[in-house]
Amino acid sequence: MDKIVEELHRIFRLKDSTDVGDIVIIVTEKPQTLTYALITGFERDPSKHDEWWHVSMQLLAVPPQKAVWTLRTAQFTGREIFTMGGDKRFIKAVDFAEAGAPGPAKEKKPPEKGKQTGLRVVK
Repeated sequence: MDKIVEELHRIFRLKDSTDVGDIVIIVTEKPQTLTYALITGFERDPSKHDEWWHVSMQLLAVPPQKAVWTLRTAQFTGREIFTMGGDKRFIKAVDFAEAGAPGPAKEKKPPEKGKQTGLRVVK
């Protein structure tokens, strides 16, 4: 599982945080699968003393499926590989800020005055 997570960090641009509206990548050990999900909400689990959250997500599968997992922050932000039902899992948000290449996002400069941008107003 550690090798798979290392490879994911090389292939994908991943975020250090996870917010509502993020697309996350989910890796399961058995069976070895990789799926995506849309995070739809977080709710604190008041029954636990430590910081646990009900993480609501829409699994982007056919057909789409709703799921709620109870996880700690380190688990749903990819800082920790965890187990569910004895099988290892990993979840982390994908950063789509700069589509295409992995690595740090490039800072975009605003167009210079008088220079035409690729957009124009059509009436």
